Amino acid sequence: MRMEASIPFAAQPVILSALGLAAVAVGATKGRARLTLSRAKYRSLAGHVRMSLRVARLIPAWRYDEQRFFRADAPLEDVARQREAGFARLADLYATRFAKTAALTKQTAGGLSDLQFTGAYRVPFQFSDMVRRHLSAGSFLERSDGVTITDLDGNRFYDVAGSYGVNLLGFDAYKAMIAQGAAEVADLGPVLGGYHPVVADNVARLTALSGMDEVSFHMSGTEAVMQAVRLARYHTKRSHVVRFCGAYHGWWGDVQPGVGNPVPADRTYTLADMSENTLKVLASRHNIACVLVNPLQALHPNKGAPSDSATVDSSRDAGFDKAAYGAWLERLAETCRKAGIVLIFDEVFVGFRLARGGAAEYFGVKPDMVTYGKTLGGGLPVGVLCGRHDLMKRYRDDRPVDICFARGTFNAHPYVMGAMNAFLRFVDTVEGRGLYDGLDARWNARAAQLNAALAEAGLPVAVANISTIWTVLFRTPSRYNWMLQYYLRAEGLALSWVGTGRLIFSLNYTDADFAEVVARFVRAAEAMQADGWWWHDPAITNKAIRRSILKEMWAARRGRM
Repeated sequence: MRMEASIPFAAQPVILSALGLAAVAVGATKGRARLTLSRAKYRSLAGHVRMSLRVARLIPAWRYDEQRFFRADAPLEDVARQREAGFARLADLYATRFAKTAALTKQTAGGLSDLQFTGAYRVPFQFSDMVRRHLSAGSFLERSDGVTITDLDGNRFYDVAGSYGVNLLGFDAYKAMIAQGAAEVADLGPVLGGYHPVVADNVARLTALSGMDEVSFHMSGTEAVMQAVRLARYHTKRSHVVRFCGAYHGWWGDVQPGVGNPVPADRTYTLADMSENTLKVLASRHNIACVLVNPLQALHPNKGAPSDSATVDSSRDAGFDKAAYGAWLERLAETCRKAGIVLIFDEVFVGFRLARGGAAEYFGVKPDMVTYGKTLGGGLPVGVLCGRHDLMKRYRDDRPVDICFARGTFNAHPYVMGAMNAFLRFVDTVEGRGLYDGLDARWNARAAQLNAALAEAGLPVAVANISTIWTVLFRTPSRYNWMLQYYLRAEGLALSWVGTGRLIFSLNYTDADFAEVVARFVRAAEAMQADGWWWHDPAITNKAIRRSILKEMWAARRGRM
């Protein structure tokens, strides 16, 4: 029956008016919610993932020829020639000192896509061709010992790459742990599906260290984060994930919703770290299953992972305020508890590096779940998820077919479990516990030592750190800061492919080792300065540099570059 036929004619306008008002009210509520969400996004392209994708698709490729390579900032001609001479000297050094290593890298790159990618993105793309032709040190290594690594040409470097965070204790310690773990499980060997008894000890130690009820093992940190998010969605019956602007949680789509992911992540909110507006969103929206926190972001909230390929000027900044970030995490945890949102600490990178008990101990804030990887593997690849009993359960007693499936062929591989057990046993020893005594004070003092040496030498460079994780900052406007990684390499310091954006130290660095790093770092920066790369017109600012690059981009789009 039609509605208007069953309602008195005189009442119809009143009802329709009420329905209209209700619709307006609903629309207004949705509008306010959308506005609140918009305000909680960080005010940069990194905070607006769809816009960043659109912008990325608009940026054309252009390359500097040899003339333009040295004159991108319109220097005095004498300075340009100074740079040319310095680059030539550096290129000759690389060609002779790294010949075997570079040759094998070039030979292999055609069949190894990883090498193609890292080779193309070590520096801003405009400069990439010249750098790849003349400054390839290669990516192959022959051995490691102490705090050094050695390439195929016999060059010995102080390692400040840290194996992407894995190398906490030092190469020798991990070699011993791998050997010890392999011996422990040797009788069982590579049998998959069942568990070696060492797994039981790992579970007991991990629950004690994390303060959680249960553990699940995975094949990588990325996979552990994937399972944490799946379980949060399963138990809350909610759809959306919150990540913070700039944070990295692996390369899968839901946690990398912007540039780098070809498929839009429609169930992910990328919000601002340390923001009141973010707390308002968490408190008011009822579709949020979990919030992911990467504690490393405390060094550079709302900024992407630092990399020399993105160093187009000197505006990159960083700084760590433990008290402020800890207070933020307390408020975040309280908001999540009240809203029924699962709080996940992603410690795949920093786990066991800040404290034995991880970020929960370091900041004094307990999450609902925590993921580990890298360091915990005792030198072998692994991912671990620890969580509360109610969140870790993958099935429902009252709905037997309603499950949250997660298994993997190599989960709890005996050799990985053996190496992990060696690591967990070590951090429970007097020596292992002692590594964390005065850890921040020791590494903060070392950062201050390097900064003092750089300042004394009159160099426009500084470092910022969170414990043993450092980043390099540049204090004068320049388009050539990324060149420093090549001078550091020439002085025997080995960085990862992201360059000076991230330095990671192992805890076995002695004061003598570190003093040598300081001396080499200063020499490298002095050589770079002497070759004219940090010259700049006093009128030039970082903003002016970015404007000039924008002009180049438009010229390239019109085919004029």
